[in-house]
Amino acid sequence: MKFSEYNLHPKVQKGLDALGFKRPTDIQYKAIPSILRGEDVLAVAQTGTGKTAAFGIPLVQMIYKQKLAETRQTGVKTIILAPTRELALQICSVIESIAQSTSVKAVAIVGGVNQDPQIQALEDRADIVIATPGRMFDLISQGHLKIHRVETLILDEADYMLDLGFINDIKELVSRLPKRQQTLFFSATINEKIKKIAYSIVKQSAIRIQISPKDPVAKTIEHFVMFMKMDHKRFFLERVVRENPGKKVLVFVRTKVRADRVVAAMQRVDVQSECIHGDKSQDQRTAILDRFRKGDNMVLIATDITARGIDIPDVEIVVNYDLPEQAENYVHRVGRTGRSKQKGFAYAFCADDEKVVLKKIQTFLHKDIQEIKVTKTEYKDTLNIERDRKNDYQSIIDDLEAYNKKKKKKRK
Repeated sequence: MKFSEYNLHPKVQKGLDALGFKRPTDIQYKAIPSILRGEDVLAVAQTGTGKTAAFGIPLVQMIYKQKLAETRQTGVKTIILAPTRELALQICSVIESIAQSTSVKAVAIVGGVNQDPQIQALEDRADIVIATPGRMFDLISQGHLKIHRVETLILDEADYMLDLGFINDIKELVSRLPKRQQTLFFSATINEKIKKIAYSIVKQSAIRIQISPKDPVAKTIEHFVMFMKMDHKRFFLERVVRENPGKKVLVFVRTKVRADRVVAAMQRVDVQSECIHGDKSQDQRTAILDRFRKGDNMVLIATDITARGIDIPDVEIVVNYDLPEQAENYVHRVGRTGRSKQKGFAYAFCADDEKVVLKKIQTFLHKDIQEIKVTKTEYKDTLNIERDRKNDYQSIIDDLEAYNKKKKKKRK
C-alpha cells in the first residue's frame, strides 16, 4: 500500500512526497486508519519504525481538514507530551515537515530556555503543542496555553513518562481536557504495570497495536557483549573508535559524572568527543546534538537523556559503556542505530558487577546476546593500544597528584 491510497489532502500528500515517504511502515499502516477514525490507540513498536509519523500524518490530515472548514481560529487542538526536551523538539520538527504545505502550525514548549518565544508562538495561533510536562503546566497556569478546545492528547515514549512519575501530571491534564478527546499512547516497550496505567488513561475500547513483541530489537541491529574489567572500559572504547574511522559512535553511560570522565579519558588519548546530559543547558544540548548530526563530532557520550526517541541519522555504532539499570532501556539505547532499515552495530561492555544486569536484559530480550570473545593477547594489546604514550592509569595518577598539589597551595 502507498500513502497516496490513504485519500489524504493533496497538501498533506505534498509534504510526504517532499520527505520521500512512499509506503507506510508496519506501525503506520496499522495506526493511521484507527487514528483517522477518531479511535483511542495504544501502540507498541520497536524504536526506529516510524512511530512519530504514525501519529503525525493522521494528526496533520485531521487538523488541516478541520481548519479548512472553520470560519475562525479555534485554538490549540492537540497536545503531544514527551519525556525529554530533545524528543519534543524532534517531534515538532517531524510534524512541521509533514505539514509544510498546509496551514497547520506546531510549537515545541520545553523548559531550559526562554519562554517568551514559545508564548509568542502560542499567540500566533499554534494548532499543535509538543511539550514537556513542566513547561506546559507553567504556561497553562500563566494563562498562555489554553486547552479547553484540545481534541487529541498524545503520549510519546509513554512508558518512560509514566515510569518517571508523570502519571499524576498526566491525569491532571486529562481531567482538564474536554471529555471527548482522543488519546494516543505510543511506546517501544511496555510492561504489565505500565499497561494497567495506560488503560486508566485511554478508553477501554482503545485499539491495541503491537509490532514484533517477541523481538524488541530491530533485525537491522547486530548486538554483542564483551566482558572486561570496569577500569579497562576506556581502552576498549578507544579501540572501537579507532577501528571504525569516519563512523558515528554513540556511547551510553550511567551517570553525568561518568559522561564527563569518559570525555576526559578520550581527550587524553586524542580522541575527539563530546558529552550530553542533564547538567548541560538546553542551548548546549541542542548545539552538541546538531554537531553530532552533521558529523562535525563523530563520538557522543550520553546518559539516557538521549536514549528515547531521538533520531540521529547514520549512527552506525552504539556502545553500552555502562549497562542500563533498567532492562527496557537497553532496547531504547541500541535503537539509536539500525534505523530506517540501515545496518547498525551495538556493543555492550560488561564488567563483573554488571553480569546480573546483563542477565535481566537477556531475559527481557528472550535470548542471549552474542559474546565477542577476547583472547588474553587481544586484551593485553587493547590496554597498550598506543605503546608510545603514557599508560592511562599513570595519567590518572598524575592528574590526581597535580590536583592535590594545587589544593595544598591554596590552603597555604
